[in-house]
Amino acid sequence: MPRRATANEAPRTENSHRRILFVAIALALWMLAIGARLVQLQVHQHDNLAARARNQQLSSIETAPTRGQVLDRQGRELARSLDTESFYSDPSEVKNIDETVRKIASVTGLDRADLIKRFNDAKDANKKFIWIVRRLEMERASKLDALELDGVYSRKEPKRYYPNDTLAAHVLGFVNADELGLGGVEQSYNEKIRGEAGKVYLEVDRDRRAFESYEVQPHPGQTVVLTIDQLIQYRTEQALQAAVERSHAKSGTAIVMDPRTGEILALANSPTFNPNEAGKVSPEEKTNGAVQNIYEPGSTFKIVAFSAAIEKGLVKPDDKIDCQMGSITVAGRVIHDHKPFGVLTVAEALAQSSDVAAIKLGLLAGNDTMYDYMKRLGFGSRTGIDLAAESPGILRPVNRWQPASMGSLAMGQEVGVTPLQMAAAYSALANGGMWIKPHVVRELRMPDGTVVYQAKPETRRALNPETTAAMRGMFEGVTLHGTARKAQLDGYTAAGKTGTAQKVDPKTHAYSATKFIGSFVGFAPVNNPAVVIIVVIDEPQGSYHGGDIAAPVFREIAEQVLPELNITPDTEVKSAPPMIAQLSKASPQQIKEDAAQIERREETLPKMVAAKSFNGKTSEVVLAMATNRGALMPDLRGQSVRDALRLCSQLGLKLEARGDGFAMQQNPAAGTEVDVGQTVRVDFARRN
Repeated sequence: MPRRATANEAPRTENSHRRILFVAIALALWMLAIGARLVQLQVHQHDNLAARARNQQLSSIETAPTRGQVLDRQGRELARSLDTESFYSDPSEVKNIDETVRKIASVTGLDRADLIKRFNDAKDANKKFIWIVRRLEMERASKLDALELDGVYSRKEPKRYYPNDTLAAHVLGFVNADELGLGGVEQSYNEKIRGEAGKVYLEVDRDRRAFESYEVQPHPGQTVVLTIDQLIQYRTEQALQAAVERSHAKSGTAIVMDPRTGEILALANSPTFNPNEAGKVSPEEKTNGAVQNIYEPGSTFKIVAFSAAIEKGLVKPDDKIDCQMGSITVAGRVIHDHKPFGVLTVAEALAQSSDVAAIKLGLLAGNDTMYDYMKRLGFGSRTGIDLAAESPGILRPVNRWQPASMGSLAMGQEVGVTPLQMAAAYSALANGGMWIKPHVVRELRMPDGTVVYQAKPETRRALNPETTAAMRGMFEGVTLHGTARKAQLDGYTAAGKTGTAQKVDPKTHAYSATKFIGSFVGFAPVNNPAVVIIVVIDEPQGSYHGGDIAAPVFREIAEQVLPELNITPDTEVKSAPPMIAQLSKASPQQIKEDAAQIERREETLPKMVAAKSFNGKTSEVVLAMATNRGALMPDLRGQSVRDALRLCSQLGLKLEARGDGFAMQQNPAAGTEVDVGQTVRVDFARRN
């Protein structure tokens, strides 16, 4: 018979059940917590934890992408990237540091003591990665690869290369050791040019030893097509450098700009630098003076006073203005002209660069109007060009002008401008009154050639067309019978303005009696300007007037650039004797004799005619002798369209030009007898 529970046993059974229930609930809660935690780790934190685990198992090295090319407007290469190898090491895998370093140094030329220190320091710090040498050219890299050194590895990396060395250095800029753009378009468009970096992933064990690797390839950068023309840039740089050396100047700047589009065809600074060796150059030499240097412009700033007075209807070009024999008093300050002038027309006052006339026109226009026209023409603000570190210049608001300020501002003092600002202002004058934002990048292309950007520069109305038409004629007078006679062009009309400004002595804060800036800014041809050119020469020694040192550089650049742009001459070319004097490298006595000989025979067919021959190295005068029929046809090969036209006109021949660039073939051939009036057919083509 089953035994009955006693009264004492019943409570014990009940307690056991409670304990079991409690344990069961605790286990359930514990399992629920574990489950929740697992859900949290495996669902909500899965990606983060997986990434952390992978990072513990992986070591990565970033690989630089190939920077995009930089091309000129004709597609000629200005910057590209070369294949190189970079070497790195895991110091813990190097068995004999001294022997390894000795072999590396024998190939690379690196300092052995420095290498040994770097290896030892890395080993002491338990570092698993150090760079040995970056971007070693392939010839030496292959020698280092052949050594098969333990713990030494390599990766291919691109290296920036500028095939033309110093050409357009300040436009292009340069890159640092990590291929990051510094200066020029390399900096302004760095994100576009650089592309996307790749990575080499190394799978490592718990001791961080690599046992497997894989690579994510980098994406190359975009190609940049500039507005710069390589040939125009070269000729501009050559002319500027020669002028700076000739005048023993501190520095110089020249800009060639298309006033119709805002495109910069050339931008040159002297001194310049080689972007392939940018690390060896001082910061001053890498400064882009065309957009960063501020200077007092002097008389080139008279564009403001004269255009404001004419556009407001206060004067007309042929109105008379009393220049008071070169003296005027403004708020108690006496200001003198560079020479005494009496009554002149407004146009004559500009041609003679009368400060008194400019001040009178400024006073007539008034402070607010003058300030308005300064801003209209772009002074006191950045142009917005796509180059790094542009300066806004210096232009104080009207409420900060002194009573005598108009006496300075009207003639280009108490204001600071950049050469680019001045070029943009004169471009507005040249193109009919539209201020156009200057730019150096024409388009961007993807690696497959797809165009993803084309420049559409900002434009705004600055002057009325009627004002600019009148002003162009006045500025032409400056070159014809004013202060810029040395800016006259052979075969083209030209207009512009000289500027001569004293520099402020930083020690005395007063105008220096020995330091000047001479400048000239002009455009050609006058009626349909194709180029605006500014030349600024800083601290020339000896002659310092803009008309003497800067205007001739304008002429030299323009006479080479306009034919290259296929601009048709709009005025007569020079006669043979001046042309011989310009082209020949013979002695002055020989030039005189040649010229005299031509003039004596000018009534018939000239026995000697100047011709500029191309021999691949220099240009010289070739005298084509006459025959009983007429004259011998000179060799035109290598000549530009303008030079060929000039030579044919001297012989009385008609030129039928086909193509553009430089003469490649001609008919009649060189040495053939030709008659006056005969047609010469010449094929022109561009050459690298």
